[in-house]
Amino acid sequence: MTLLGEADAIADGTAALFTVEGKPIAVATVDGHLYAFDDSCTHMGCSLSDGTLEGTEITCPCHLSVFQITDGAVAAGPAEDPIQTYPVEVVDGQVSISLAAAG
Repeated sequence: MTLLGEADAIADGTAALFTVEGKPIAVATVDGHLYAFDDSCTHMGCSLSDGTLEGTEITCPCHLSVFQITDGAVAAGPAEDPIQTYPVEVVDGQVSISLAAAG
């Protein structure tokens, strides 16, 4: 597990970008629950953390692909491939992530 920082630094309903082992990872908080996923859209590689988060769906700012941050599934194209999700937890107020694939 890699420590990312204080859990309360990621406001509810937002996504933040972190670099974990050289890889861009987005972490979002929705209703107090954390989700971690690849920051790159599978369509053209745009940053998902720059997109719009509505509930557990994040919309890519470039071509409006929509992904479920719970499991990485594509909710709307043009992207056809899901994003990778990762285990994330809070221990003593600190966010930690494992790059072992969750979904």
